[in-house]
Amino acid sequence: MHKLLTAPLAAGALAALTLASPAQADYPDRPVEFVVPWPPGDLEDVLTRMIAENFQETYGQPAAVVNKPGGGGGPFPGAVYVADAPADGYTIGSFVIGVPIVGPQLGIPQLQPNPFVPVGIFLTYPFVIATAKDAPYDSIDELAEYAKSHDVTLGHFGAALPPTKATLALADTKGFSFASDAAFDALDCNTLASGDVDVINTTVQLVSACLDDIKVLATVTDRPIAMVPDAPTIGDLAPEIDLALWNGLFVRKDTPQDVIDKIAAVAKKTIASDKAKDFAEKTGALIYWKDQAASEAQIEKDGKTIDKINEMVGQ
Repeated sequence: MHKLLTAPLAAGALAALTLASPAQADYPDRPVEFVVPWPPGDLEDVLTRMIAENFQETYGQPAAVVNKPGGGGGPFPGAVYVADAPADGYTIGSFVIGVPIVGPQLGIPQLQPNPFVPVGIFLTYPFVIATAKDAPYDSIDELAEYAKSHDVTLGHFGAALPPTKATLALADTKGFSFASDAAFDALDCNTLASGDVDVINTTVQLVSACLDDIKVLATVTDRPIAMVPDAPTIGDLAPEIDLALWNGLFVRKDTPQDVIDKIAAVAKKTIASDKAKDFAEKTGALIYWKDQAASEAQIEKDGKTIDKINEMVGQ
């Protein structure tokens, strides 16, 4: 009797799986959104648009980039939008490091615990620590010695940003602190030329026009920047605070793996394209493809590093 009952059930289950398989294999069968939680035009936006364009060409379904900047909320309103979407791969987040690491600590219900899994990481922002060419120091160690007897002011894009925290932590490891620091909307050649600050934490594309007139003391990246190949990375100077501001693609947990794999295949191909490489060469962007497993390991490592940096800078 037991076998008689089991056989129909097994057959029914097999039929259900057979019916479900074609629907799964058809992804995508409707438009897909790539959500960038910042205004248009920055590095992550341009590269995500390249990925979306190739996604559309590859799979024959519309793929739009939707910008959802959050103002004072940073990337988190955009992250909430993705977290509220179904786990089906039709809403894909293009997120910075802070979304999976800082987001769960903010008390936002949709982000706690972390609702995302990485598809892959594809960009490191080319942050640098730079000073004027006539500054009386040529390296971080010389800056540390100078700052012991002189006031040095740091300009940055915001105290909460990982590159800013890493810069302050680097100073701590070298035995000095900045006399003051301030956030700026723009940090470029004029910022140093005007003397508003002594040292800036900015991206290399914003100072590319004056690289011959400034000194790059270090890069807040996980690998050297081609535009300033001789500048040491923060990891070279202080391995314990090796940190970079990166961007990757994320989907909701429980998204089918074959869907994730289809998204990853297009993204990986896009980042390896001549168009993406040309963009990177012009902007200093560090582009690569880090797969899902490597991205998960990166997030775990960076979470521990950020905890250590927060302790060092008193946050």
